[in-house]
Amino acid sequence: MKIYEFKVRVRYSETDQMGVVYHGNYAQYFEMGRVEWLRNIGVSYKSMEDNGVMLPVVSLSMNYKKPARYDDLLRVKTIFKSQTSVKIEFDYEIYNEQDELLTIGNSVLVFVNMKTGRPMAAPEYIKDKLLGI
Repeated sequence: MKIYEFKVRVRYSETDQMGVVYHGNYAQYFEMGRVEWLRNIGVSYKSMEDNGVMLPVVSLSMNYKKPARYDDLLRVKTIFKSQTSVKIEFDYEIYNEQDELLTIGNSVLVFVNMKTGRPMAAPEYIKDKLLGI
């Protein structure tokens, strides 16, 4: 499963004075997609952290094509792009109900040992899950 999609309705609190989604909220939509993408392949952030592994974002980029507005139903597409021994990369696409592309993004995350705070190789159980993709 390389792609995971979910829908989210824009809440009033996510908009700015102009009535459009505040730019910082797109990172949250991306995170929601990434967390659910991982959960869908059998990996949860909670279980990773319980096992001493963090997965912080080290790079995040976004390109806004059209605004999302209050009460829009958005479709967030999370696409697994690549994985190295210590990094995992995702692309994102956000569409409105008219299937117009609103925003694209990319993030790179690094597996980090919680005790040392240093990058580490992805745990074997995660590597095994990613092999099937």
